[in-house]
Amino acid sequence: MESDTAIRRIKPPGPPRYVARDGSDGAPDRCGDNGYSGDPKRKPEVSLYLLREGLAASLVSVFLLLLWGLVHLSLQQLVIGTPSGEFSAERARRHLEQIASVGPRPVGSQENEVLTVGYLLEQIEGIRTRTAAGPHQLAVDVQRPTGSFSIDFLSGFTSFYDRVTNVVVKLEPKGGSEHFMLANCHFDTVANSPGASDDAVSCAVMLEVLHSLANQSTPLRHGVIFLFNGAEENVLQASHGFITQHPWAQQVRAFINLEAAGVGGKEVVFQTGPENPWLVQAYVHAAKHPFASVVGQEVFQSGVIPSDTDFRIYRDFGNIPGIDLAFIENGFIYHTKYDTANRILTDSIQRAGDNILAVLKHLLMSETLADSAEYRHGNMVFFDLLGVVVVAYPARVGTILNYMVAAATFLYLVKKALLPGRGGGRYVRDLACATGVAVLSWFVTLLSVLIVALLITLLGRSMFWYTHFYAAICLYGAAATGKIILIHTLAKNLYYGGVRLVELGDLYFDVSLLLWCSSLVWLTDRGLCSAYVPMLMVAFSLITRLLLTKEFKHRGASLKYSLLYLSGLTLPYVHFMFLIWVVFEIFTPIMGRSGTEIPPEVVMASLVTLATIFLSSFLLHFIYLVRSTKWILAGLGSVFVVMFLLVSGGLFFPYSGNPQSPRPKRVFLQHTTRTFHNLQGQVESRDSGLWINSFDFTSVQHITPHVPEINDSIRTRCREDRPFCGYPWFLPVKFLSRKNWYLPASGVSPSSPVEFSLVSKEATRWGTVKMTFRVKGPSHMSLYLMPHRGASLSTWSFGDGTPQLDLNGEYFIFYSHGYNDHTWTFWFEIQPPAEPAPSGPEGMISVAISTHYFFGKDSRTAQLEEILRRFPTWAFPSSWVSTYDMYRY
Repeated sequence: MESDTAIRRIKPPGPPRYVARDGSDGAPDRCGDNGYSGDPKRKPEVSLYLLREGLAASLVSVFLLLLWGLVHLSLQQLVIGTPSGEFSAERARRHLEQIASVGPRPVGSQENEVLTVGYLLEQIEGIRTRTAAGPHQLAVDVQRPTGSFSIDFLSGFTSFYDRVTNVVVKLEPKGGSEHFMLANCHFDTVANSPGASDDAVSCAVMLEVLHSLANQSTPLRHGVIFLFNGAEENVLQASHGFITQHPWAQQVRAFINLEAAGVGGKEVVFQTGPENPWLVQAYVHAAKHPFASVVGQEVFQSGVIPSDTDFRIYRDFGNIPGIDLAFIENGFIYHTKYDTANRILTDSIQRAGDNILAVLKHLLMSETLADSAEYRHGNMVFFDLLGVVVVAYPARVGTILNYMVAAATFLYLVKKALLPGRGGGRYVRDLACATGVAVLSWFVTLLSVLIVALLITLLGRSMFWYTHFYAAICLYGAAATGKIILIHTLAKNLYYGGVRLVELGDLYFDVSLLLWCSSLVWLTDRGLCSAYVPMLMVAFSLITRLLLTKEFKHRGASLKYSLLYLSGLTLPYVHFMFLIWVVFEIFTPIMGRSGTEIPPEVVMASLVTLATIFLSSFLLHFIYLVRSTKWILAGLGSVFVVMFLLVSGGLFFPYSGNPQSPRPKRVFLQHTTRTFHNLQGQVESRDSGLWINSFDFTSVQHITPHVPEINDSIRTRCREDRPFCGYPWFLPVKFLSRKNWYLPASGVSPSSPVEFSLVSKEATRWGTVKMTFRVKGPSHMSLYLMPHRGASLSTWSFGDGTPQLDLNGEYFIFYSHGYNDHTWTFWFEIQPPAEPAPSGPEGMISVAISTHYFFGKDSRTAQLEEILRRFPTWAFPSSWVSTYDMYRY
């Protein structure tokens, strides 16, 4: 009787014999030679081993768990070391606590325009006084720009700002400077959030960096401008005002932007350029605790992540290159009341300050900044290894390296195809068929897991993983892993006729190599720097395999071979698992604010399945190197069934109000009064209510038991004859949240109601009608324009004069002003329809203005406060008062 590991002994005479489980010779020839012959030159009387099932499962599981633990260890270890004394995190923390202590700081509020500005000016003046005798001079300017612009990030979105606030500080040698770096943060916040991470901590870091640079005894070669901008949350308005209007902006050669999409942790470089690889090189050379990824840059710039930063403004309107850094951990409490100073570790402040100070000092003392145009060529491939070191090289070098690795892979496969005994293209046919099996397994796996996700959605258990992340790994991961193993087990037993040759494992290693190499060539051909990921996977796996060829040929899937093989995959796999962590760290919280239309189960199930497919690729051949998979499949099946029952039974509630680790559900409530006027200017109808938007897929199903009035009986329907459905949208995101609720309520009476009037209406000689309006109202207003059928806008007073149409044929203009309100005057020209439309609203255009009272006594009503008190602790209802007035012309 054979031992557990030695399954057969190959005899020297004649061609290899394929031994099936029933002891018969060979297998049916379905696609080439499904037995896939091995090397005919194999030495005689050599025992080939297959792994025992438990041993194989343990090796792979321990390998992946150790690497996952290593990733988390690297994230938790901030690698601060001994503080150099150049940057004081304690002093920066005091700035952070002072700025955040005033509470939410929306544009136009006293907290933003007076208290925070006053504190910044006080601290800056203190730095200027203390460093006046040094080699540097410091100038301060409070800019209050007015302007308008459009951006592609939000379709049909146009922004108009009036006297928003910038605090601008210029530090330069006393002899003056011609070239400047720009460091940017913003001190304003969204309504109802103290904004400690977004972005008070960045402004606190910048104050301390300013203090450190101003106290240097060695004069800087170049100057630096610190921009504390006061209107970023209003869709990047203050940065636009600075870069397009401030006289100092003309001297800026590059910038560093400090942002946040989470709370604390490590700040990651997720955007650089455009082009200008010298900026990446400066970061790599100077940063004390580097943390960067070109993958994040390409994902972010693809538009998949529904967000943007001031980086876009400086790039698009200033045509200057930069570095975008952001905190990304714990995005669950981003833009909520939980974003408080005590949640940001002092070590996080220290590492951010060390990095920014070091990079700025390097750039300010370099010759590159003075002649940056000479270095404006190409992009950079950059990535860090567990936060210890950053690898960076020019994209053109990456292209050469990628194609060299691809060529080596091609030669490896060609050599195997040309080995004696593989004539007639048999190896090529075997490889093609095995590739088909692998791709089919991935497709079927993804489809199967998406069916599970659909069932979870239909059962009303969406987002069960929002608070219990590893529950999704257990459910969808077990389903995906089990499906892949099942399909390949069936292929091994049925398609390959029960063959148990280790050569099948060799073949499926080649399949993984071929598929990764194909993705490498495709990404490189598209000019994507992220191609370095498949390059690492292919290069390390190929080298490992070549080094182990003799061991595998002589001993098969021995324990020694398995350990050495997994060791060779450690570096690319640990880096790939870090990228997987980044993806889940970003996208899991985003599902809590992505609206009611994007099914989160589809997103999460797809991400888990894709991660499983990618991670299993070079582990795939182990399925063919084990004697059986029945216990592995039974274990995975049991995990899946148990998790499915627990999830469908409602054990995992999506949200948490735990103060130590909150996972709040986001709900927007507006107490609003709507007034609709007819073509004659008379009030056609008026109503008031609480307009409620859930910003995740579960809508109000979990809220209704606590507030029974909020249920589907008060669901709204979009009125297509009214601009933006007749509701006071703050931003043009109705496509994300089509499920709204409107609970009747008493009317609102702001102490400063909106004043809206048509100033003039005149026909132009080129056939259009020019209409001029005057508006006076609160600091935040939204203007909606909806031309009627046959009419169209030809020009207006916003941006570059070209109206920006959204996907629904409407126009959205967002308005905000600083502390001192002014009258807003605007105009547009409309081309009347050639003939009246047979149906639809009367006139040429519907114009609506909505107001938003985010702060002060006008932002609250008794009825709003009463319903807010009834919300559960795990919910974060962001609320304010608004009005909506529609006119037809």
